[in-house]
Amino acid sequence: MKLSKQILQFYNNLDTQQIRLPSSVEVLNPYFNSSKELQTVLNSFYQKYYDDQNPRGLILGINPGRLGAGITGIPFTDSFQLESVCNINFPMETREISATFVYDVINAYGGPATFYQDWFIGAVSPLGYIHKNEKGNWVNWNYYDQIELQQAVLPFITDQLKKQVKICGEPKNVIVLGTGKNYQFLKNLNKDLGLFKEIIPLEHPRYIMQYKRRDKEKYIAKYLQFLSPDFIAG
Repeated sequence: MKLSKQILQFYNNLDTQQIRLPSSVEVLNPYFNSSKELQTVLNSFYQKYYDDQNPRGLILGINPGRLGAGITGIPFTDSFQLESVCNINFPMETREISATFVYDVINAYGGPATFYQDWFIGAVSPLGYIHKNEKGNWVNWNYYDQIELQQAVLPFITDQLKKQVKICGEPKNVIVLGTGKNYQFLKNLNKDLGLFKEIIPLEHPRYIMQYKRRDKEKYIAKYLQFLSPDFIAG
């Protein structure tokens, strides 16, 4: 089965209905009862870049956010990058700073066709979460921001992580975006699962764009250092 079909099945079958979430936390699932327009975008993207059976290197983010994959369904991809770089129309306008950095890396790598031929970007938790704060506003909420949430979604994360590894052809190594809690969580989980020989943490795109923007080119170079076929092969 081609990767495009495997990936689409993976996202369309994500389900957290059996998870008892903490109060004031909701799941961010753009795939559940998604519109025909979004399904058209997802089909166009994954058939364009993954219409083969070749293995991929695996990059894991944290979980989808409200302005990126939480809307487009494609990790670290907002509507601007979809339209301006991938030439895929999206029915609404979204901009997300993490997507800006990731596509700077993708363009430095050789463009989306070359990058996605080698890599699949997923997430430790492929569904996102939102939390109602003290002001009554819904805000992004990472799976590790609350111990009760982390414990509740651990079985879901474990199952979906194994599926993403299988889709990519079971690579020996993985790149994780986030050198702090996301990396530590995956490192500890890997001790039990034994999925990866090596886990390479890279600074998260949002951190770079918010706090290290002046050094953006240095971080792009660092990303490219690890985005190599040798790393995929292990």
